[in-house]
Amino acid sequence: MTVAAASVLDRALAFAVTPAPAVKPVYLGSKARKITRRGILWLGQTCNLRCHFCYFLDRIEDEQHPEHAFMSLDKAKAICRTLVEHYGNNSIDIQGGEPTLYPHIYDLVAYCAEIGLSPTIITNAQVLSNRAAVSRFRRSGVRDFLLSVQGLGAVYDELVGQQGAHVRQMKALHHLQEEGIPFRFNTVVSKPALEQLSDIARLAVRTGAEVVNFLGFNPFNDQRTGKRNAKNVPRYAEIGAPLNEALDLLAAAGVEANVRYLPFCVVAQRHRPAVYDFPQIPYDLHENDFASWSWTDLPAQRTRDAPLTPPFGLGPRLPLGALRTPLRRLVVQMPRVGDGLHEIKQRLEQAWAARPTGKSRDELYQRDARMRAREYTGYRHVAACAACDLQPVCDGFYGDYTELFGDGEARPIKLGGRIADPQHYSRQQVKKIHPEDQHWLETGS
Repeated sequence: MTVAAASVLDRALAFAVTPAPAVKPVYLGSKARKITRRGILWLGQTCNLRCHFCYFLDRIEDEQHPEHAFMSLDKAKAICRTLVEHYGNNSIDIQGGEPTLYPHIYDLVAYCAEIGLSPTIITNAQVLSNRAAVSRFRRSGVRDFLLSVQGLGAVYDELVGQQGAHVRQMKALHHLQEEGIPFRFNTVVSKPALEQLSDIARLAVRTGAEVVNFLGFNPFNDQRTGKRNAKNVPRYAEIGAPLNEALDLLAAAGVEANVRYLPFCVVAQRHRPAVYDFPQIPYDLHENDFASWSWTDLPAQRTRDAPLTPPFGLGPRLPLGALRTPLRRLVVQMPRVGDGLHEIKQRLEQAWAARPTGKSRDELYQRDARMRAREYTGYRHVAACAACDLQPVCDGFYGDYTELFGDGEARPIKLGGRIADPQHYSRQQVKKIHPEDQHWLETGS
């Protein structure tokens, strides 16, 4: 660390570290694998920060967007019941925008805990700088918090568009420690945050974070409208050294780390078990189930006023091919027109998904993974990927990456033969699991 970096971390720790932390539930280390049963719920795209890499920034800034306003508690509960009764989910990521702003959030958390859907809140933690709010979440039955730690000090404040946001987040960490509520970190690997990745890792170790996720700054949803450029998107070649250092620090401290949505060739060989692209995500208990995600991701389940659509199974997607990308862009840029077309597509897709396929559950999830990578998010294998033995289980490059930087940074990995098993590396990783997950993970029930 440089002196300047050390001072930023020291100031963060001065707010965050509790001298005598409360006893937390013991998370367990496990290499057992099952397809995840974690659902996801978007309450509405209302937020108190403006992160420039946010997937839903356009919807957050447009108060008239159909997905901007928070939905009713009755609708949120109905979605949660469907996740349990139809999809068999046993945990849930509750998102906004910013879910701690949702006026019924404590009642929703309590309801999820009551019906067997262990609730995680994905949050920027600004509201949690109030100790009373953290205490109320604990009493409501929250399982843990997933904190968006996008940087430290002035870097964080600049990234999220609000002065003082970093200090509030560090106070929130202090309160979580005092209340004994487990927490994990999400960190988007944006260009301004690169020099702070190791300090974020040290912060995680010192404050007791169970898991740290490093997320590629990828072109999802509203980020596909031209916001990404060479000033805010780091080159893959720039990411490797600081990311590997951060991963080394976490590994030495026994903190689980995951690298999401980046090619395997970005990290050192020793950290390949931590890489989770779409093919690996179904086997990560911290990630969302593709089947229920496909349903909750539809506009009807993300807006305040639309009635819920019937749930459907995870089958082969309607083969829209090149039409899928412009349709999703239309949903973002012209939501009322796009939602109508999306509704038609959704009905056709339900019928298509009900067709008999003869495919196993794992095969369906892998087919869905490939579709999500290529058609939903525009990932591409560049020319050099053809020589890489991990190509079948790697998403490849961001769809707009070659336009920004070209394709010369691909580094084909040679293992003596093509790898078809998506868990070739990830099954080596020790995952931190909550005690509630131990029984079903080991027995499947």
